[in-house]
Amino acid sequence: MSNSERLQLLSLLQEAPRGSAHRRDGEVRPLITALEASSPADLQSDAARQQLEGVWELRWSSSSQPYLKASPWLQNLQLLAPSQGRAMNLLLPAGPLAPLGGIAVEARIAISSSQRVEVRFQRGGWLGPALGQTRLQLLRRVTPGFPAWLDITVLDDQLRLCRGNAGTLFALLRRDDLSLEALLPAPAAVAASPAPG
Repeated sequence: MSNSERLQLLSLLQEAPRGSAHRRDGEVRPLITALEASSPADLQSDAARQQLEGVWELRWSSSSQPYLKASPWLQNLQLLAPSQGRAMNLLLPAGPLAPLGGIAVEARIAISSSQRVEVRFQRGGWLGPALGQTRLQLLRRVTPGFPAWLDITVLDDQLRLCRGNAGTLFALLRRDDLSLEALLPAPAAVAASPAPG
């Protein structure tokens, strides 16, 4: 991976306020393309699977959908736990309201090739604050209309680039200040919902 290109992209993605990189598409896209060509991810390695595990924040995307873009007032998080076969997309308000919870979509995931992660959405709704050992939540089963997938094209300890099955390109940064254990509901909560048929 070209360290110069990687550092340039990291600098753009880290600019404040959150979502500033969207104003620099002309710089972001060529850097992503160059990094994908020079250093493709390989999820078959144990090191890459460990790097994938954690909390990631969307900082740029090619989507025009508000819920698939980075914005100053919203933390657009992706929680990945391939070791458990679980994931969650979580939209939290930025700032002091974040502990009140946000909109969540849970999924089962499986690594199926050197870059592809298969996704099967299970439940969606509101995920609230933790009260002792439990979390307040109002999650309902979702019916996936089609199998989804995500191709992880570049992956290291800080940066993840990926492409969705609809063609959307995403750039995410690791959030070491957040933990899967604190945000992802207990596995029993997922197991209580029957898997879609």
